[in-house]
Amino acid sequence: MQQKIILKFLAFFVFLSLKTTAQENTQTTIPKRIYTTKPLKKVPIIDGDVSDAAWNIVEWSSDFTEKDPDEGTPPTYQTLFKVMYDKKYLYIAIRALDSEPALIQRRLSRRDGFQGDRVNVIIDSYHDKRTAFVFTTTAAGVKGEEFVSQNGNNWDDSWNPIWYTNAKVDDKGWTAEMKIPFSQLRFGKAEEQVWGFNINRTIFRLQERSLWQRIPNDQAGFISEAGELHGLKNLVSQKQLEVQPFTVLQYDNYPAEAGNPFRTGKDFKLNAGLDAKIGVTNDLTLDLTVNPDFGQVEADPGAIALDGFQIFFREQRPFFVENSNIFDYEFANGSDNLFYSRRIGRNPHRSANLSDGEFANEPQNSRILGAAKFSGKTRDGWSIGVLESVTGNEFAEIRQADGETREEIVEPLTNYFVARVQKDFNERNSFIGGIFTATNRHLNGNFNELHKAAYSGGIDFQHNWKNRAYFLEGNMIFSHVLGSKEAIAATQQTLRHNFQRTDATHVTVDPTKTSLSGTGGRLEIGKNGGGNWRYNGGVIWRSPELELNDVGFLRQTDEIIQFGSLNYLWQIPTETYRNIRARFEQFSFYDFGGNLNRIGFELNAEISWINNWWTEGGYGIDTNFFDNFYLRGGPRFRRPNTSSAYFFFGSDRSKLFSFTLGYSNRHSQENVVARDRFVVRTNYQPTDALSMSLNLEYANLNDKTQYVSEANFNNNDRYILGNIQNQTLTTTLRLNYSFTPDISLQFYGQPFISKGTFSELNRVINPLGKSINDRISVFDSNQITLKSDTYLIDENRDGITDYSFNNPDFSFVQLQTNLVARWEYIPGSELFLVWSRGSVGSAAISEDLVDAVSEQVFNVPANDTFLVKFTYRFRR
Repeated sequence: MQQKIILKFLAFFVFLSLKTTAQENTQTTIPKRIYTTKPLKKVPIIDGDVSDAAWNIVEWSSDFTEKDPDEGTPPTYQTLFKVMYDKKYLYIAIRALDSEPALIQRRLSRRDGFQGDRVNVIIDSYHDKRTAFVFTTTAAGVKGEEFVSQNGNNWDDSWNPIWYTNAKVDDKGWTAEMKIPFSQLRFGKAEEQVWGFNINRTIFRLQERSLWQRIPNDQAGFISEAGELHGLKNLVSQKQLEVQPFTVLQYDNYPAEAGNPFRTGKDFKLNAGLDAKIGVTNDLTLDLTVNPDFGQVEADPGAIALDGFQIFFREQRPFFVENSNIFDYEFANGSDNLFYSRRIGRNPHRSANLSDGEFANEPQNSRILGAAKFSGKTRDGWSIGVLESVTGNEFAEIRQADGETREEIVEPLTNYFVARVQKDFNERNSFIGGIFTATNRHLNGNFNELHKAAYSGGIDFQHNWKNRAYFLEGNMIFSHVLGSKEAIAATQQTLRHNFQRTDATHVTVDPTKTSLSGTGGRLEIGKNGGGNWRYNGGVIWRSPELELNDVGFLRQTDEIIQFGSLNYLWQIPTETYRNIRARFEQFSFYDFGGNLNRIGFELNAEISWINNWWTEGGYGIDTNFFDNFYLRGGPRFRRPNTSSAYFFFGSDRSKLFSFTLGYSNRHSQENVVARDRFVVRTNYQPTDALSMSLNLEYANLNDKTQYVSEANFNNNDRYILGNIQNQTLTTTLRLNYSFTPDISLQFYGQPFISKGTFSELNRVINPLGKSINDRISVFDSNQITLKSDTYLIDENRDGITDYSFNNPDFSFVQLQTNLVARWEYIPGSELFLVWSRGSVGSAAISEDLVDAVSEQVFNVPANDTFLVKFTYRFRR
């Protein structure tokens, strides 16, 4: 039944696309602009002063067109530029006119801060019309870089090439100079290069953007619509060679643990390693890291998962962040991905087995022995990425009661491999690609609970037509894991699979299996350009057997999702607004057993006002709501029909002070679920050098059927639920002071508390009952007793305890802070001074949230880490 509905839905969107394609294309056609450069005769000094006579050999180009807010009109102030080159460098001069120089925003920040007035030079040196290198200079001389992919839909600021820039403010506005080594770009062999080229200017106080090559708002694509840079003749490939050794000194101070020889209160560590970047060809680069250290990386934010599913945390380690877009393969919705780099160097799977009187020194993470990335894109349209990494055997050092020591392995030697490839064709309007991942563990007769090997792969494609206004895209993936019977049986019974579900007819646990294979994918068709209407529709699936979590991220399986959306855009500013987007979304969820588990609708809108304030809001409903995973191995459970709403608004972000206020809620029938969330975000820039932000978020959840535990009574399963009140308070403070564009001081602090108190504990009696009173039975005072923090249940009231479970109340408090001083003393070489402070604890359930956070911040002993990291980049 569900397959017929999905096929009809997809057929409708195919018909709609073909019908509208046949009609006249309303997109504005803009001729390509061309700038022809020349080789220089004298090298300019890169000091921001464009009056240097070296620039006189080339002409200024101008006639920029406003992009935002009033697309297609002349900008408030024009911009001019020049481009010239020699054998090793590309030189760019910018003249940003402004009749009010005193109002130019010269905000200092760290590299990639993208604050204040700025220009972005966009270079598609592959000329593949899908990717580009972006070099940014602000009016304060702060540099930033991004690698753009997916034709402008993905901007990755983790790319950090070596280049040179400076800026100055004068009575005509401000000027900038750039000197970009060809070794930092990628291009093919040709007697004369033709590159995609564009320049974007932002006047921060006006929130106005203008482009050299106009790109109308109704035009799909961004990189593909850039102008062209001609005149680059006889360029010689500049193969990149950079080697960056580093040294780290680390001192840890923490509360000593009496009698524990491994927790004396202080530790000192010395570490060293090497990073390297080698240009194999001018198109392809090899990145290497040996014994990497990531001590300067910010700690993860606090989070609690009441639903039991794994939480996705973003990657922050530089080696894995840089060029991560190459290996990205989000095959469905959410964060599911065939490659989740945080699996590499993860915390060990095991803890030490200790006897009385023993202490253990356990590793916090698996040590990365080495990693290598081979990536790039060729002139004829091939994108290539290969990653190889090895983590070593990890051992816990155990001090026995008699004073002797022994080692116990807690994580096996593991090899991770990822290969990604894409090929452009059809004049860069289409691509087809693939990915393959492999995880191999050296178990050596141990670790029967782990997969010995795990493989996944997939193919993806995209086709655009009618000047990229319409698209068809999709992917299909597979997974195959191997291991002992124990490992595969455990995989089948994890929460994301739930093969042991008591009422499932399409899945069952097979304890004899030594492998598991599954599939997933996505197919989508739609319109994303031309006129004011946008729409898309498609289907996503994850088979019950799909397993990716050895080197990927997979939240849950056994899903077929049909989705669709319809958008309308108001793109021409009026006296009231700059632009508006209204969206209607519809979706339905099925499982592979043919059950319809959820139908949802949402209507939302986003408005950008003429004064640069903004508003967004939405309302949605979920009906026919069933959850296969809610009882964590138990039967399918009915959830109440639920409505949700949100409303956020914010002030002009270009002002010295800006804020966001927001509220969202979720409420269900019979008041089973009620959640209210309040958000306050503030940003303040009292001086050009100092910026600060304070974010507060408070959420209050009440759910009468929060999962607690599972028990057994008379050989019958009992699923225990409770009425939870869960209050969560998150406070995030950031302070940034930039002495110069190369010297900065940053502070990050986040106290986090989540408190859950339970009442009206109950058991499931009819998981599919229409009413809450049909689904659960609340224990009365004759059935439930709390003793020594354990609930004793006398279900049949005969005076004998039938089963028990721990008190589920919790109060989790965490503090994470980082203070980082950074000095880039020469381009690419840095000195870090880091102080990290963290603590984790539990507050009294009766304690107020604010009081509990204050106690954790000011009175609870914390772990302090002081770190000095020195890097030096050698380059040819």
